[in-house]
Amino acid sequence: MAKARDYKKEYKKFQSSKASKKKRAKLNAYNRKKKTYGNGDGLDASHKGGKIRGFETEKKNRGRKEKSRLKGSKRKKTTTRKKK
Repeated sequence: MAKARDYKKEYKKFQSSKASKKKRAKLNAYNRKKKTYGNGDGLDASHKGGKIRGFETEKKNRGRKEKSRLKGSKRKKTTTRKKK
């Protein structure tokens, strides 16, 4: 039987990488520069294609599919829950 994935550990490892920290710092600096950091307007600096492309809603920006979830990815598929 396959070992269960530890998602908390995976998330922590990814978020603590140098690349993730650099990307997050860049987006936060952009938000601060535009005076939108922490003001509750519901907007994020959009990061399409690895570049900052202005602002869009948090929901749309954070909900975008990751490359690892796109068709043709080499990522191991996990089982999903069935809809009721």
